[in-house]
Amino acid sequence: MKYLLSLLLFFSTFSYSQDPVYTGYFSNKALQGYDTVAYFTEQKPVLGSKQFVTEYKGADWYFSNAKHLAMFEQNPEKYAPQYGGYCAWAVAEKRSFAPADPHQWAVVNGKLYLNYDADIKSKWDKAPVDFINKANSVWPQLIAE
Repeated sequence: MKYLLSLLLFFSTFSYSQDPVYTGYFSNKALQGYDTVAYFTEQKPVLGSKQFVTEYKGADWYFSNAKHLAMFEQNPEKYAPQYGGYCAWAVAEKRSFAPADPHQWAVVNGKLYLNYDADIKSKWDKAPVDFINKANSVWPQLIAE
């Protein structure tokens, strides 16, 4: 039953969301509160702190320290995940919005990409550049719908 509910949520509820940044239903936290700069500086997901928060594109972004907050504020486009933090594989392959797990990530050519879960991430890892090219062509229309 839990699997069926997850599947329904994955393919229906999230498929029509048009928020520019994925935050989930009951939160306004981008990346579920993880520090987006840490993926670049520490090469791992690091939980942010409510002490270091800023607003960007209608979402609250949390950081683990003041330095990361300042880095983001100086250049948010450099550090924000691609496709608003939605699952990059779903954008590319399904032309849809799907949530992403902050622990299923990759930095490719200086850009952060997130994926739904480990299984989807393993698909992504087989051809990330191909998926990026597909998602880049789809994203502008998808977010405008």
